[in-house]
Amino acid sequence: MPPRQRPRDRAVVVAFGQRVRQLRRAAALTQEGLSEAAGLHATFISNVERGYRTPTLSTMLRLANGLGVTLAELVEGLEDAIADEA
Repeated sequence: MPPRQRPRDRAVVVAFGQRVRQLRRAAALTQEGLSEAAGLHATFISNVERGYRTPTLSTMLRLANGLGVTLAELVEGLEDAIADEA
């Protein structure tokens, strides 16, 4: 966990990573396959899924496109992670 990251922020990053993994698996993609589809490095995909990296909005759009979903579908359910930590 990066230093000074608030617990609620950490929960959102972890929940986002879990969502990416869920959608990637549902699309029958490997991390390498998603990295190719999104134009991102496979190590970055791995780090996002494990909650080690916080993607920018433009990177989130690339992930959504690579997964074949909308940005809204990609972030669906993240409100619950915020509510759980509030």
